[in-house]
Amino acid sequence: MASDGDRFPPQRQERQPGKEHAMDPIPQFSSPDYKPSNKLQGRVALVTGGDSGIGRAVCHCFAQEGATVAFIYVKGREDKDAQDTIQMLKQAKTPDAKDPMAVAADLGYDENCRRVVDEVVNAYGRIDILVNNAAEQYECSSVEEIDEARLERVFRTNIFSHFFMVRHALKHMKEGSSIINTTSVNAYKGNAKLLDYTSTKGAIVAFTRGLALQLVSKGIRVNGVAPGPIWTPLIPASFTEEETKNFGKQVPMKRAGQPIEVAPSFVFLACNQCSSYITGQVLHPNGECLASVLYMLYRCLSPFQVRTEDSRMIVYCVAFLASCRWNSRECMRIGNGRVIYILHFFCFVGLSVLCTNNTLVSWRGI
Repeated sequence: MASDGDRFPPQRQERQPGKEHAMDPIPQFSSPDYKPSNKLQGRVALVTGGDSGIGRAVCHCFAQEGATVAFIYVKGREDKDAQDTIQMLKQAKTPDAKDPMAVAADLGYDENCRRVVDEVVNAYGRIDILVNNAAEQYECSSVEEIDEARLERVFRTNIFSHFFMVRHALKHMKEGSSIINTTSVNAYKGNAKLLDYTSTKGAIVAFTRGLALQLVSKGIRVNGVAPGPIWTPLIPASFTEEETKNFGKQVPMKRAGQPIEVAPSFVFLACNQCSSYITGQVLHPNGECLASVLYMLYRCLSPFQVRTEDSRMIVYCVAFLASCRWNSRECMRIGNGRVIYILHFFCFVGLSVLCTNNTLVSWRGI
């Protein structure tokens, strides 16, 4: 799925949500390299924003893995994408799964979310997997451009819907069920042009961790996925033609990801055989961007004249030291404490060499 040069022709869609069938090229929702193995056989999954983009790829992978799939879309704007997705799911579903269904709704409002959950439960009897994926975003150059109406609209779609959907779905979920929330790499590194969107994605991370603690006693796992730059209808519907043309080139892989490169993360988190001991966590399919604490450390080195490879090595050494530190008590308990001290020694030597190799002595602008 690698690409080079100007992969995406300049294109722009004037309204959100974007239309997948109008994109060039069409995002990849499946891959011949993906080999299903009945990981979700007999399960019922509900995916918001499942008609296109990451949501479509997730629905398709879930269907391939044996799940019965329902998804939510925006009526009028996403009708064709929803119809296309239904046909894809019917072709992908396993013999014992029920026919897929699409439900139209504006998920920014509690009553709509209740109605959607009721329709799905009436059709399938329960919900085993809930994927909160629907989102919208708009560019801005200043916080002053974000008025109350826009702020409420973005928050309703991106985070209010998570609360509403979980609130109503929870009574139909049992031990072994899974909730997966789509956040973003922007929640960890920030994005000046997508301030309100980024704020909601940060809220989703906090929501995921808090809800995981709240539901762990019920045997329901809650996790998240934080994609990087992925080629979805949100991109041409959000950015200028020039930005779309160069989309994804900023990451080390020098390309945007495809929805099918993200969807397996959702399968992993939905499958109890794969991730039964994982809750409150976030996976990061983002083109090798550094995330969270390590990304922040990497950025802290940027004011210095540090070569990229040196910065990465420092980050890796610090991460390794932290890992050693966290495991040192256990190693001491089983009698391998010397190993930890030796590893510490070599990491400190490596850091010392890097820091004295004329890499951290020059401050920009001086």
